[in-house]
Amino acid sequence: MTTTKVRIESLQAKSISTIKYYKLDAIAPPDEAYLRHTEERMLQLNKHHIISQSYVLPIPYICQIYHLLNLKHLESVHNFSLKGLKIGSIGQLKKTATGGSLKFDTTLNPTLNILKIWRQHVVEVELTLHTPYTIELNIPVYNGRNIAIIFNVLPLGNNAHKLFIDIYSAILFPKPILQILLHCACCLTLFEDLPYLNTLAQSNINHIVRYRKISENKTMQLFKHFIDLYGC
Repeated sequence: MTTTKVRIESLQAKSISTIKYYKLDAIAPPDEAYLRHTEERMLQLNKHHIISQSYVLPIPYICQIYHLLNLKHLESVHNFSLKGLKIGSIGQLKKTATGGSLKFDTTLNPTLNILKIWRQHVVEVELTLHTPYTIELNIPVYNGRNIAIIFNVLPLGNNAHKLFIDIYSAILFPKPILQILLHCACCLTLFEDLPYLNTLAQSNINHIVRYRKISENKTMQLFKHFIDLYGC
């Protein structure tokens, strides 16, 4: 890679608002190796960026990670927004040095479901743990395209964190309308998540993590790998 290209990519990375605010809001300097990994992935997707959102939540960071890496919450917590979506077969975890990826089938409820506008009845979704702070959900839609959602989780002390959400897609749909729909969808799913996250915060999740008392179910294998890599 030439020096000029490195400079251009560095400038592009600095223009990504999520990375900029992640650095500014961090209590301690973020780990540069993890941040570079996240920047590289977000730069790959950047030309298809649709929306960004961020929230400060009075909930421990580990609760958000548990929530994002627990596949079953898509069925139980988001039953309204996802209209009875079901998790089907789950593949084997593909491990990396900083995380891993997991593919799994999702099936829409056969009744009327607005999600059918975007995707087929059964699709294989991929969940990726890029670093201990960055998670990606990749959902296929029609015409060989997909929607990628990047979650960046920034710890803010022991009992709070900031959640950054970036959504990317090359889907053929008027962008202003798509932005409104996705902003509304993000707000709805966060509203659904809050009771679940508060329940996790009130539970003894640190004890579960510290003593590795994590379900052996395949729906939890990515979170289990997170704990093997990073502890609590």
